[in-house]
Amino acid sequence: MKLQSGSLKVIPNSYSLSRMKNNKAKYTSATTIEGHLEHTTYFNEETHYTIARLKPSNLSAAVTVVGYLTGVSLGETVKVNGRWETHPKYGQQFKVQSFEVTLPAGVDGIRKYLGSGIIKGIGPSLASRMVNAFGAETLEIIEGHPERLVEVDGIGEAKAALIQSAWSEHHALRGLMQFLQKMGVQTSYCAKIYKAYGPDAVALIQEDPYVLAEDIPGAGFLIADTIARKQGVENEDPERVRACILHLILQNADDGHTFAEKENLFSRCENRFQISQGAIENAIDELLAANVIIVEPLETNPSTSAVYMKDLHLAESGLAGRLMAMLSVPVEPGDIDADGIAKEVHQKLAINLSAEQVEVLEKVFPHRIVIITGGPGTGKTTLLRSISTVYQAQGKRVLLAAPTGRAARRLAEITRKKASTIHRLLGYSFTDNGFMRNRDHQLDADAVIIDEASMVDTVLMHHLLAAVPLSARMILVGDVFQLPSVGPGNVLADMIDSGSIPVFYLNKIFRQDQESSIVINAHKVREGEFPDFQGSNGLDDLSDFYFIEQNDPDRAAARIVQLCKEELPGEFDFDPVNDIQVLTPMHKGAVGTINLNNLLQKVLNYQPVETKNTGISFKAGDKVMHLKNNYPKEVYNGDIGIVAGIDNQKAELSVNYYGKNVSYAFDELDELTVAYAISIHKSQGSEYPAVIVPLMTQHYVLLQRNLLYTAMTRGQKLVILIGTRKALNIALKNDKPHRRLSRLADRLSSKV
Repeated sequence: MKLQSGSLKVIPNSYSLSRMKNNKAKYTSATTIEGHLEHTTYFNEETHYTIARLKPSNLSAAVTVVGYLTGVSLGETVKVNGRWETHPKYGQQFKVQSFEVTLPAGVDGIRKYLGSGIIKGIGPSLASRMVNAFGAETLEIIEGHPERLVEVDGIGEAKAALIQSAWSEHHALRGLMQFLQKMGVQTSYCAKIYKAYGPDAVALIQEDPYVLAEDIPGAGFLIADTIARKQGVENEDPERVRACILHLILQNADDGHTFAEKENLFSRCENRFQISQGAIENAIDELLAANVIIVEPLETNPSTSAVYMKDLHLAESGLAGRLMAMLSVPVEPGDIDADGIAKEVHQKLAINLSAEQVEVLEKVFPHRIVIITGGPGTGKTTLLRSISTVYQAQGKRVLLAAPTGRAARRLAEITRKKASTIHRLLGYSFTDNGFMRNRDHQLDADAVIIDEASMVDTVLMHHLLAAVPLSARMILVGDVFQLPSVGPGNVLADMIDSGSIPVFYLNKIFRQDQESSIVINAHKVREGEFPDFQGSNGLDDLSDFYFIEQNDPDRAAARIVQLCKEELPGEFDFDPVNDIQVLTPMHKGAVGTINLNNLLQKVLNYQPVETKNTGISFKAGDKVMHLKNNYPKEVYNGDIGIVAGIDNQKAELSVNYYGKNVSYAFDELDELTVAYAISIHKSQGSEYPAVIVPLMTQHYVLLQRNLLYTAMTRGQKLVILIGTRKALNIALKNDKPHRRLSRLADRLSSKV
């Protein structure tokens, strides 16, 4: 977004122009600035947050304007309302609170306005022909009589439709911005709302503000409630109360719970939204009658009840029912014994199984469903490969899958057999938003093996089990001590806690892994013990696990940059982009993903910036991560690749994922982020040659033992913790992460 220079008029309310010119004071009085923007220093495509320079015609000093300027483009006359502020680093700035755009009235102004490129499809030459044809009525023709545009030489019906569409979009976006300002809503949400509803956004929101709660993730409800209240909706209007309740239940699901406790729901609704108990009760009854929610008594806490969204209740109860049905189907006796297992595995995989491994394998096969869990170095991979090999030797049809693309690729590598994501296994349809494989069209399999099962949430496991034939075997492999799934539920842990499903715990570390400090210390952390460190600030090639003590976040960030750029490539011969992964608990702060990615991109990729989106600069050669499942592109949440090229003429960026190039249009770049540093949650299911993990007390709310354990177990050859011993101690002692509300274990143990 470039904006050209022009005349600018400053209209002061309570101070003189000479004071502003001298730049000697911090001004807080309300002010209006009118004129053209000279250029933009920064523009965020997602939020439309803008930093622009203004050059007043009667002042020598340029003026910096900061704020959300949605729909403001080249050549437009803008009247900006706001206050002067002094930024500690950048000095005096004008903070925009609201703005108005005035369209030019004269022929020359219209010609310049349209010729600036503000409307897609109109350049300087065409703008002149349009103004020659329609004069001062040109903008009125575009707005109200676009069919007349064909009177202009060079404009056909298709071109006229394109111009009218671009005009409508441009002005609808600005109209939405002004509507949100009037309603007292942060204008940073304007772009998201427009993307969801298009030119009819204002009309749709005015008719039903609470539609935003369903369609805009995160802050949608709060925006809707602000607008509704501004439009006169009463505090206990039934529609508002229902929306408040649903918002709180969905918030619980976002936090990993499958239900909300009724008493807690009442308390939060009353305290946060000032709604009486009676109104809440009525709304609960209405939602129950409409079959939107389900309420069940809680045997473990008779003083309250469990309040579910209907879909989550169906997923949890359906999953429990399906598991119980599978467990009830007798297993045909096998004709393979311990000697036969060991012989088959040795013959096919050239692996000599230990007596313990053979014993576990012999016990696995007589069961319909089993869970295998254990930490690093305990033989999960060997058992997984062995199970698959034995089943295939028996002529059984075996399917292998994992929750993410990265985990599926790793599963295929270790088994040397085809593996897929669970979504792909089930045939997810992007257009229908459902699965082709289901209870009525099940998988063609005798055995289904799922790796990284701790990452599977309640809804996905429900769909998976529905598609698995009752006659098939199900093997779930995962480390229950890692972080639970991002989605609602704690499925693997609940299945283990129920006592209904056979579980095989692998605790013995095999000889080849007993020399690994990563493996030894990961098990120590799992038990809450302080790790053993070979060094503090110095690195050598004698260990694979280090702790670098640093209590200053900025210095820790600088040391991480040094490690990635110089020390690890020099000392251990790691590739700084492909081999080293920084994992951090948070996004914000000096050692959060945002700052670390900015720092690392500068020193690891010297290519010039080629495109920007959502405030992120992308360069050819950048390490990037895909942020949400994109089934048509066959790229999944958490996939990491390298930017292969950027074509500004075609407005496309291509990323190489594991040897496959995937193209993104520039308006799809919100699906990507720079990935030199990523969150620990995003690293689940992956392994990296070298891992660096900052641990600072600023991360206090996220310092948990399972978070640290998950980060450490991502490293294959080297793990470095950098931070304070206090932060490390906090994480070790915090073995009670937020309890997830779920009834799966109770349902499986027949307590429900």
